[in-house]
Amino acid sequence: MASISPVVHSDPDILGGTPVFVRTRVPMRTLLDYLEAGDSLAVFLDHFPSVSREQAIAALELAK
Repeated sequence: MASISPVVHSDPDILGGTPVFVRTRVPMRTLLDYLEAGDSLAVFLDHFPSVSREQAIAALELAK
């Protein structure tokens, strides 16, 4: 398992190594896709309750 940050990691046994939020199977890319489609962070968090608001914000900081 490779830690990309305290909130995102990559593990070949989880979704083929796609970066996901720690302790979830939710790809970080999904958050970016939601935001690019015009959805709010609140909508993403509602659809993926296993991701905390703090994780999502930290991931967005990482993506800058």
